[in-house]
Amino acid sequence: MTSRDQLVGDNGQPAYGIFPRGVGDINFMDFDLRNSMDRKIGQSAKRRRFNQFEFIGITSPSLIVGIAIVDLKLVSNAFVYLFNPETKAYKEYSFLQPLSRGTRFGTRPNKDTVTFVKGRNRVTIRATQRPGIRQVRVSLKDGTQIRASIDESTNYHPLALCTRTGYEGWTYTQKVCARVCHGSVVWAGNTYNLEKIGAMASVDWTGGFMRRETVWNWGSLSCRLADGRRLGFNLAAGVNETGFTENALWLDDQLIKINQVDFRFDRYQSDHAWGMHSDDGKIQLFFEPRGQRCEKINALIIKSNFTQHFGQFYGDIVLENEVIHLDGQWGFAEDHYAKW
Repeated sequence: MTSRDQLVGDNGQPAYGIFPRGVGDINFMDFDLRNSMDRKIGQSAKRRRFNQFEFIGITSPSLIVGIAIVDLKLVSNAFVYLFNPETKAYKEYSFLQPLSRGTRFGTRPNKDTVTFVKGRNRVTIRATQRPGIRQVRVSLKDGTQIRASIDESTNYHPLALCTRTGYEGWTYTQKVCARVCHGSVVWAGNTYNLEKIGAMASVDWTGGFMRRETVWNWGSLSCRLADGRRLGFNLAAGVNETGFTENALWLDDQLIKINQVDFRFDRYQSDHAWGMHSDDGKIQLFFEPRGQRCEKINALIIKSNFTQHFGQFYGDIVLENEVIHLDGQWGFAEDHYAKW
């Protein structure tokens, strides 16, 4: 298992497959991008067509937090939402920047800073390799503050892969779940100590020349089981399924691959349960939504119909030597259409 310094090689083509130690630099500007009739795409157009986003999820029985920065070049956006499962208190924030003003997004998933600034609102995600820490800093004009440090230093095994998308493109994604995080959240007059409430974190760093119209479903869990083990999973359908899938489970620090997952839900009944079942039988779960963040953007050539639910998982995860039963652990589910 060797790490790879750059994704795109000297021949202008990316390496496809799963990278057990990740990729240092997603050097997309070195990609020989062409249209469907094999005409080369210029550098400026190439830069505009590369989409990037990073999502941080923090879950616990006392607090759910979702944070994202999205760079589509013509526009960028960031969102933050917070939900208290005990009191049902909820607050969300969403910001747009034309031409990605105030937005910085590098090409190194494990050694870069992603930033979004609009007025007195600032969201920053900074990754360092030595030590392996991903720091999340959110400062909003109403006084909401998030200071979280996600441990990526010991036994860090992300799922990193690159697959073909559409005729000309490709997508690289790096995901990990059930990582220990420390820090605090100040929101609505309350201060939450992330270590004391047993918060677990998930990270999703994705970039690529995606299909002009992209659709995906997604499910994610990060929790601590009754016996003290950390459990997390990333389940998805719609983007990275050309020879490889981005479906995986983490049990403590062991990464276990999962085959394709079927998502069953009613898009127009937001409070109805979802079913998530993998064709290898490992995932046999239901997801009960408890709330959601929705956003629809219809701006000329860019469109987005986005629904991210937070809720509870029930059912079984069937492994070779045991069956893990979930009974209300908190996580996420998502239904997303994008045209970019």
